Amino acid sequence: MPDTKRKIILSGMRPTGKLHLGHFTGALENWVGLQSEYRNYHLVADYHALTTNLDTSMLHENTIDMVIDWLAAGIDPVESPVFRQSMVKEHTELFLLFSMLVTRNRLERNPTLKEQARDLHIESDNLVYGHLGYPVLQASDILLYRANAVPVGEDQLSNVEITREIARRFNREYGEVFPEPEPRLTVFKRLPGLDGADRKMSKSLGNTVLLADTPAEVDAKMRKAVTDPQKLRKNDPGRPDVCLVFTYHQKFNPAETGEIREGCESGALGCVDCKKRCAARISEFLAPHLERRAALEQDRPLVEDILVDGENRARAAARDTMGAVRTAMKLG
Repeated sequence: MPDTKRKIILSGMRPTGKLHLGHFTGALENWVGLQSEYRNYHLVADYHALTTNLDTSMLHENTIDMVIDWLAAGIDPVESPVFRQSMVKEHTELFLLFSMLVTRNRLERNPTLKEQARDLHIESDNLVYGHLGYPVLQASDILLYRANAVPVGEDQLSNVEITREIARRFNREYGEVFPEPEPRLTVFKRLPGLDGADRKMSKSLGNTVLLADTPAEVDAKMRKAVTDPQKLRKNDPGRPDVCLVFTYHQKFNPAETGEIREGCESGALGCVDCKKRCAARISEFLAPHLERRAALEQDRPLVEDILVDGENRARAAARDTMGAVRTAMKLG
């Protein structure tokens, strides 16, 4: 029987395949830590993936690769159901009902949508309905499980606010069914990409360190990482606070950050050695993940079974919510 005393969290990602360090620090690490505090549902957001990419040929493979990284990072599928959005049809039913409760103007004002359109170079006339309605489908994802909290980065706060507005509107129109979920901001923001502190880590930009990378791959990638442009030679004094590599040290090598800062600022520590030390610490951090990942790679049927089990459990919760929704709305 589920522990009904703990509050509920819904968290999810679009299935883009193997995850990188930015995914870990910006989301996955937080999910793992919250498992003891909340009842968690972990959503593979495959419908959401279609808003920016209609090609589904790699969708299943990308899903399995992503879920392997979730499990290797410490997501416990026994405690926290892991499931595909498209396999729980109630998501789309609730999405339809919620779409009646929010205006086009409200969705067009959404700053997250504007940023995504800008980053993807999508003109307003070419924005598909599904992309405009992304936060409404996200609201159905969250509220279908009557989640009390949503772990997100700052860039997703506006979407969570739309979810809260929809919950309030529904409850006002039909009666109290949904909580108003609170955002749970990640402690450590997503890491910037290897090509500069002003760009996020993204596989499409080719600036990532994957959770599946071997020590040799990490070392090769870190050698190309951007550093302080004013520190051209080893003896030049550096500025750790503007250096991308120092940001990585702060996360993966906190015990030595004082020494790294002193060596950089004095010029005693060159960028080549600094990058090597950082790469070594990242690889040490990834070693247990790689071991668990390798075992899961050898047993992909187990991963498939985990998804099926999670989908069965998610459907039970979804049916319960939709029963309450239909009763409140006097549908059927």
